[in-house]
Amino acid sequence: MTEHPLWNLASTLSQCLASMQFDKPVHTVYDPTVYASQPMKTYFERFGQPGKTVLFLGMNPGPWGMAQTGIPFGEINAVRNWLGIIEPVGVPNSQHPKRPIQGFNCPRSEVSGRRLWGGFADWFESADAFFEDHYIANYCPLAFMEESGRNRTPDKLPAVERKPLEAACDDHLRAVVEWLEIEHVIGVGRFAEQVARRALGDRVRFGTILHPSPASPIANRGWAEQAQRQLQELGIIKRA
Repeated sequence: MTEHPLWNLASTLSQCLASMQFDKPVHTVYDPTVYASQPMKTYFERFGQPGKTVLFLGMNPGPWGMAQTGIPFGEINAVRNWLGIIEPVGVPNSQHPKRPIQGFNCPRSEVSGRRLWGGFADWFESADAFFEDHYIANYCPLAFMEESGRNRTPDKLPAVERKPLEAACDDHLRAVVEWLEIEHVIGVGRFAEQVARRALGDRVRFGTILHPSPASPIANRGWAEQAQRQLQELGIIKRA
């Protein structure tokens, strides 16, 4: 059986990143491409068809979202109930004791994913309607955790580690945008917009929306309303 082109791209990126070393304070690195391949493949097959217009780009997996389900911003209830995906998930070779991988049995809910997918569920009548013209991906497929369990985002890595990581992720992003025929990339947060601009140049148009992280005081004051207004101003969704 021929694999989906997006899976081939993701697998190639995963293999490239597998040879990279990340020193302290990084303690554990998760790559859901390896152990959550089944839900990831289902996501690609069901929603990753060419002819999209808008790509929403996140930074990298959260511990209770994509790290568990293999789906960008993959809060479990949203993936199961709105996307209609529930698949077996394995475990990494090395697990962080404070961030176990439990797949769809994980009892935690990722706030960022709940807000993002919940917003789209409010604005579109179904997941199929959303994915007619839109897609969601992450720039980097790896989750980095410090010994305490704290996330370490890719932008906080030292240059000697960050630059080869970014080179590989830039190549992957360009290939994804080309396959999906994307015209407009919306960064979910400024970091994602910045890396997209660097990787894609003048190939597409750019914009950004507020990141839905609970670590953001602004996002905690009505993220959905603010994001909806930003998308209306960008012409991505219509005003009510």
